[in-house]
Amino acid sequence: MPKIWVVVADGEHARVVTPTASRGQFATVLSFDSTTAHTLSRDLGTERPGRVNERSGPTRHAIEPRQDPHKAAKHDFIVEVARQVDSHAEAGEFEQLVLVAPGHALHDLREALSKKSSAMVVGSLVKDLTKTPDHALTSHFAEWWLLPAAA
Repeated sequence: MPKIWVVVADGEHARVVTPTASRGQFATVLSFDSTTAHTLSRDLGTERPGRVNERSGPTRHAIEPRQDPHKAAKHDFIVEVARQVDSHAEAGEFEQLVLVAPGHALHDLREALSKKSSAMVVGSLVKDLTKTPDHALTSHFAEWWLLPAAA
């Protein structure tokens, strides 16, 4: 049976689980947490947005940033998770990969994976299972991993 890694992620937390030999259970082998996981967007950016003067009068307006700093931090975290997965793929630690994440994070994760890691992807699930304990993952992953035959 090929060695399967399941990456369960969202924009702030990620873990890699693998099937164990005991009746379809999964065990976490790697875990990642964002350093900005519980930081507010306003705390991630500059103190105040820049200002611009109105042409027709003395009015001034704040300039909105091009991207929300919180969304940018989530994207950067997913890219870092992909880098870690890529390094383990280069080391040959797994043969197949399943990606589990909410839609936005799954898209970013797929885009950030190297060609080698992308070729190992055998499935994906658009769902946030980051807070689901390891013992409750079996029903979600039944499509990619079969339970061992009863002795």
